Amino acid sequence: MRALSRDALAVAAQPFGILADGAQVDLYTLRRGGGVEVGILTYGGIVQSLLVPDRTGRVANVVLGFPELSDYVAAGSLYLGAIVGRYANRISGGRFSLDERTHQLARNEGRNHLHGGHLGFDKKVWRARTRQSDTEVGVVVRHSSPDGDEGYPGALEIEVAYSLTRDDVLRVAYRAVATRPTIVSLTNHSLFNLAGEGVGDVLAHLLEIDADAYTPVDSDLIPTGELAQVRETPFDFRRPATIGSRIHVGDPQLVIAGGYDHNFVLNERGGLLQPAARLTDRASGRSLEVRTTEPGLQIYTGNRLDGTRTGTSGRPYERFAGVALETQRFPDSPNQSHFPSSVLRPGMTYRSATELHFGLV
Repeated sequence: MRALSRDALAVAAQPFGILADGAQVDLYTLRRGGGVEVGILTYGGIVQSLLVPDRTGRVANVVLGFPELSDYVAAGSLYLGAIVGRYANRISGGRFSLDERTHQLARNEGRNHLHGGHLGFDKKVWRARTRQSDTEVGVVVRHSSPDGDEGYPGALEIEVAYSLTRDDVLRVAYRAVATRPTIVSLTNHSLFNLAGEGVGDVLAHLLEIDADAYTPVDSDLIPTGELAQVRETPFDFRRPATIGSRIHVGDPQLVIAGGYDHNFVLNERGGLLQPAARLTDRASGRSLEVRTTEPGLQIYTGNRLDGTRTGTSGRPYERFAGVALETQRFPDSPNQSHFPSSVLRPGMTYRSATELHFGLV
């Protein structure tokens, strides 16, 4: 690929692989000369790579991912870098009621529904088009989910726009419309390691979250319905703390999940795009600020990674190899009336926006 002059923006596409059914998957690369470079797959809308310079100018890929399409297919439920939906996170019993009708969804995690079911959006080939302006470059991916898909009512048209700006911001804008009343919560399931993917664990990363409360879970990782205060608990990241500083303290919630796998109740934002969290790797100097319009943020510390999968670096991904910062509606919101609504009706438009601001400290 031709070298870019500093601050110049470019987008390019190339084949990435062929699925067993013959469908072609492409890789779209968004680049800023001298800055961030992002690779997006049409399979699952996956963020396959995210190259970011450190304080010395050395570039590293800071998201977990795989070098080959076959690796993503084989990995199945890891969801690395993917768009997940129609409903991100868990729904108890895979069942919800809407307008006095009960809907049974696919149960793909024991008795519960997770990240859209057996064949969620992470396993679909999305249509794509590029766009470019003087200030940003991007790729827009689209998918059509039919009525009854994984048990969800109504056909859904989804559009996700990835945009890279001149100031090293990756914007992710979600949009969806439905033909029948349904539920929607979309997010991206990237796991970050700001030291570089495959470079050890993220336990020394500093994490700060703008949340006074979180939603405790039961043994199935389903929210109990409580909005618990983080004060004097291992979930208090209102001031920066390393991820590993309290992860092994024996707190029952951390024992259940094997680490952090919890939804944080972001402080009131009124649907506006506002800072939600900051992640920092002091060794490399890389920092990531997450801004979102969403009310919730799922922190997942790669608890289920076990070293059996090898990433783009050629090194295996062990437990805690990355941390996900998933902006979302709350897990199990359809069954918890006091949680933010995830209902989408005909004539309405689902909109959600998240920005990843990369910088140095």
